[in-house]
Amino acid sequence: MGLRDDLERFREVGEERREDLKEFISYGDLGASGSKDIKIPIKVVDLPEFKYDRLDMGGVGQGKGGTPDVGQPLGQPQPGDGDGEDGEPGEEGAEHEYYEMDPEQFAEALDEELGLELEPKGKEVVEEVEGDFTDITRSGPHSTLDFERLFKEGLKRKLAMDFDEEFVREAMKVEGTTAREVFEWCREQNILVSMAWIEDEWGRIPDDERGAWASFEEMEENVERTTATQRIRREGLREIPFRREDERYRHPEVIEKKQSNVVVVNIRDVSGSMRETKRELVERTFTPLDWYLTGKYDHAEFVYIAHDAEAWEVERDEFFGIRSGGGTRISSAYELAKEVLDERYPWREWNRYVFAAGDSENSSNDTKERVVPLMQEIDANLHAYVETQPGGTAINATHAEEVERSLGEQGNVVVAYVSEPDDVIDAIYTILSTEATAE
Repeated sequence: MGLRDDLERFREVGEERREDLKEFISYGDLGASGSKDIKIPIKVVDLPEFKYDRLDMGGVGQGKGGTPDVGQPLGQPQPGDGDGEDGEPGEEGAEHEYYEMDPEQFAEALDEELGLELEPKGKEVVEEVEGDFTDITRSGPHSTLDFERLFKEGLKRKLAMDFDEEFVREAMKVEGTTAREVFEWCREQNILVSMAWIEDEWGRIPDDERGAWASFEEMEENVERTTATQRIRREGLREIPFRREDERYRHPEVIEKKQSNVVVVNIRDVSGSMRETKRELVERTFTPLDWYLTGKYDHAEFVYIAHDAEAWEVERDEFFGIRSGGGTRISSAYELAKEVLDERYPWREWNRYVFAAGDSENSSNDTKERVVPLMQEIDANLHAYVETQPGGTAINATHAEEVERSLGEQGNVVVAYVSEPDDVIDAIYTILSTEATAE
């Protein structure tokens, strides 16, 4: 293997740049990324290169400035001769940088990784886009006048109205005829000439030329009639009869495009039982879902609701860090979610996702009596509940099971269980694959 092959191999290793996507989601530093830029750690690989001493520094065998002569013993290696400060190889950690992705790239990568086929649904909100200048109107700026169309209309009129004037003048020389008889003969011959023109030309025929033909039939046999095309080729086109009613103005076509808008309502239990490990599992599940849906839809907005026994709306920066000492009433979050969605995100205009997470602990009968009916009332592409219970489900953690039992057959409701980071990818797949197959 030559140096060029080595170089190509190093490049190949460098292009397998990012950390495995599943490993990044389950164990990586999600906090280093923002909502629009996802930073996945990569290892920096230094490519091999030659390094030359400067010419004035001498070389082996030069024998001056303390440099040993050829064959002179060099002595034992001294401390600090190695790459590291203490001479021990391999103790320095590798340098890390980041491979940056936008949400659209992330969504494509996750689709490929998990085999997903989620297609965003366009809603009733339409966006007017200016297309090609294909629409025609009767008025508009002079710069948009469709002159080609105007010329064609004028030319068609010219060809339709044009007649062989010399041929008609010869008809006026028929013996014993009158101007009215010539006009009627022209109509029979489909010659579009006006009576006014015939009367005007009638007086211009010299007296000595009248009676040149005994009949119209004799004149037709002896006088060649030319077509409009022949006359245009012979004489050229001197004028076109343009008319105002022929004017048309070009306008850009208005294309109605359904825009796929999405709003994601993220709900998190912040009660005293939601300790740090549980909070981290929620963040590892919700953050990639946010990135994915941002990349899939034309326009994405997010609502973050925290709750214990009561619910309140928070900013994303606060959402994953809040912890209270209160009890739990999950229905309070769904009540607030319904209020927010009804006021700000109508179902006819927005795709809606409602994602909730907690340890499945809830106040007595709240799930059955309030949460389940509220989930049925809230129109959404998908309702998801993520149970985070490290070490297994607690005895009183029954919310997820009740939701699954009551709404599992509804088609747009899914429950996922996350007890450790390795479960996160499976939970994300369960949620997104349910949306992809939902009607």
